[in-house]
Amino acid sequence: MTITRRSFGRLAGTVLAGAAFGVAARAPAGAAEALSVLKIGYQKAGLLAIARRQQAFEKAFAPEGTSVTWVEFASGPPLLEALNAGAVDIGWTGDAPPIFAQAAGANLVYIAAAPSNGKGEAIIVKEGAPIASVAALKGRRIAVTKGSSAHNLTVAALEKAGIAFADVTPVYLSPADAAAAFANDSVDAWAIWDPFLALAESRAPVRQLTTTADTLAVNTYLLANKSFAEAHPAVIGGIIAALAKTAEWANANRGEVAEALSEITGVPIGPETVAVDRAVYDILPLSDDIIAGQQVTADRFQKLGLIPKSITVRDIVWSAPKA
Repeated sequence: MTITRRSFGRLAGTVLAGAAFGVAARAPAGAAEALSVLKIGYQKAGLLAIARRQQAFEKAFAPEGTSVTWVEFASGPPLLEALNAGAVDIGWTGDAPPIFAQAAGANLVYIAAAPSNGKGEAIIVKEGAPIASVAALKGRRIAVTKGSSAHNLTVAALEKAGIAFADVTPVYLSPADAAAAFANDSVDAWAIWDPFLALAESRAPVRQLTTTADTLAVNTYLLANKSFAEAHPAVIGGIIAALAKTAEWANANRGEVAEALSEITGVPIGPETVAVDRAVYDILPLSDDIIAGQQVTADRFQKLGLIPKSITVRDIVWSAPKA
């Protein structure tokens, strides 16, 4: 059966969550143990942050006696380090972090996808800077979080403009440190995502040189610790089903989403509203096209020497066990 975008949430709810929970509830002695605590790694934006506010997982897993803990991360790379170590069970990142993690042999799997950060991720310069295009970044210093989706945007945007990555100086910083460097002119440009992008735009006039939406077709990803996914397939189904409901609610209630995210992240309501208004909330199956697109990114990074070896993305795409 072909799984379409429209049917994915329904499939997750009926086949994965319903059937898998039923299997787990009737599991014989010696089968996988019931999960006592679900550990979730999340960032300041996206479906997981909204799900936290909605208590989507707490409600979904309460009948199973499973509690939920939340751990916030500033970016995808440290989140995936925690995922690999088993400090969290699931997490959401942009396109680049899983590629770096897979190349390093991390114990993780792709679970589902979502639309990219799109218009909510950009390369910016200050309004008065003498840099009017991506091509004008040649010889400049660009702040970016290494291994992040913004890293991929930077590489792809330069490639599209005919500029070699070696012709710029990447300054690898966390979002908070990059914000400071951008503010004090220690760097010429900054590649960053929402809500940090919206925050920067609210603090001083900036110019967007390009966005992910303008530059490349990518996705963001829900990932799980591989050992966890194999031991608890029913929980994976429940997670996907809960997120499908969360996405539906978020798209219909953007004002409430902005208020909720502002409260839990500390981002002021103004920039948070900007970030929410340009976000796309959805959860997608890992189609052949999505996997192929992620492979293109992996191959780009390997060619540039940003990862030490070639990888095959499909090798770590999780499949639900057949009933």
